[in-house]
Amino acid sequence: MTSRILRPTRRGVLQGLGASAIASGLATPALASGRPIKIGFVTPQTGPLAIFAEPDDFVLNQFRSQLADGLMINGTKHPVEFIVKDSQSSSNRASSVAQELIFEDEVDIITATSTPDTTNPVADQAELNGVPCITNDTPWQPHFFGRQGDPAVGFDYTFHFFWGLEDIIGVFTGIWDAVPTNKVVGALWPNDPDGNAWGDPNLGFPPVMAQKGYELVDTGRFQSMTDDFSAQISAFKSAGVEIVTGVVIPPDFTTFWTQAAQQDFNPKVVNVAKASEFPQAMGALGDRAEGLSVEVWWSPHHPFASGFTGQSSAELAAAYEAETGRPWTMPLGFKHSLFEVAIDALKRTEDPADPDSIASAIRATSYNSVVGPIDFSAGPVPNIAKTPLVGGQWRVENGTPILDIVENGSAPEVPLTSEIRSIV
Repeated sequence: MTSRILRPTRRGVLQGLGASAIASGLATPALASGRPIKIGFVTPQTGPLAIFAEPDDFVLNQFRSQLADGLMINGTKHPVEFIVKDSQSSSNRASSVAQELIFEDEVDIITATSTPDTTNPVADQAELNGVPCITNDTPWQPHFFGRQGDPAVGFDYTFHFFWGLEDIIGVFTGIWDAVPTNKVVGALWPNDPDGNAWGDPNLGFPPVMAQKGYELVDTGRFQSMTDDFSAQISAFKSAGVEIVTGVVIPPDFTTFWTQAAQQDFNPKVVNVAKASEFPQAMGALGDRAEGLSVEVWWSPHHPFASGFTGQSSAELAAAYEAETGRPWTMPLGFKHSLFEVAIDALKRTEDPADPDSIASAIRATSYNSVVGPIDFSAGPVPNIAKTPLVGGQWRVENGTPILDIVENGSAPEVPLTSEIRSIV
């Protein structure tokens, strides 16, 4: 609200410059031929979410290399510049650096990824100041409704693609249904945008779990970076919990899972988003990673290819591993697709100096990316495109965690590579 009152909008500044130029008989600087196109990118390079940013440099280098000679837009070739800002895993910092990109760097389009702590504040600043914005890697409900989005109206400048809570609920319960349990589920939902959305009594897990006959044990929201999960573990043991679910940052899950072993808590199914998505975090758990399950948003098994480089999902993952010496991760595909969609929209923009023209091109996107088709006209609400989601389970071979695809009920185009198994 302070920005709305005290800070002139980017649109107002641009309009003022244009009016001044016309009045003095000068050409508007923003319409100069072949001017640089600036793409801003906000990402958590440091802090507890930094694991999401590991593929950043590889992906950015891919696009910088491919665009070294410029980007053709409406008959004119423009140099392209990527300006990267570290959110430091802080929503306040994400908002601040988004303002820097908009007012100091004067980017033409802004992008962001990696949980609502990053995407929501960045999108809010972009919408407020009339700058086109594309985000992903946040379930669409925490992103859209977390920003007070109205399904009857949508947004003017901000667009997002990812799966939704309905998809992960389907994947998780599909895994639960395949393992014989007593259907008692303990939830680890923190006090953050994801945790509050997942635990929402109307839009989150609770109503669907009740419909499917699962009993929920919810000990309440906790603060991230806690060092003691004894209360949750005690409650889960007392209630006979055999399934644990949640959305937890990697350090917190490591703490929880280590303390669970110490306190002799041995559930049959554990699928915790965020924490269980990364082979680095699983590798740190050693044999304790065996059998943990998780939603899979992208993998080398996904049957999609980049419309920008032509690489298949498997080829992109292999190229990343060969160049970095690190295992592929799910954010790799989504970082790549984020810039795929941005470049595709810029290519179709009639006037890259006009934010409305760029926003119109984004809105008209119908594009085949490395994470699947992106179509903002398909919904489920305005400005949102959905991507497929499947379920995976970790196995440990010679100390190396390997992620198998074990559930594909809502995305049969992604092939299964193994069957679901109980941890104990």
